[in-house]
Amino acid sequence: MHKVDFSSASSEAIIEALGKRLEEIRLSRNIPQATLAREAGVSRSTLTRLADGQPVSLDSFVRIMQALALGDHLASLLPDPAIRPVDRVRLAGGERRRAGGKRSNPTEWQWAEDGEDG
Repeated sequence: MHKVDFSSASSEAIIEALGKRLEEIRLSRNIPQATLAREAGVSRSTLTRLADGQPVSLDSFVRIMQALALGDHLASLLPDPAIRPVDRVRLAGGERRRAGGKRSNPTEWQWAEDGEDG
C-alpha cells in the first residue's frame, strides 16, 4: 500500500500515490490495460503514465475513475461547500451568494455634543 499524507505531500507525491492506487485497483480486478483504456476513452500510454506517477489531464483521471466504477468517490475529493447547520440557523435560511472581501473598520459613530450640528 502507498501511504501518503495528503495534507503535507507534494503534488508530485500525491499524483504518484493516486496513480499507483488506480493501477492496484485495475490489477486487483484483473482488467487488462487495453480494456480499461478503451472503456475510459484514453490511450494505453495515458494509463502507463498514470501508473508510473506521471501527471495526466484531469479529464483522463475522471474517465479512468468512471471506467473503474469509482465515480462515486470523486465527490469526496472536495468538501461540500454547503453551509453548516449552525450557520443556516444564524442566517435564517438565507445562503451566501458570494464571498466578501476584507472590510475596513468604520469610524465609530458618536452623538453630537449640544450646540453642534451633526
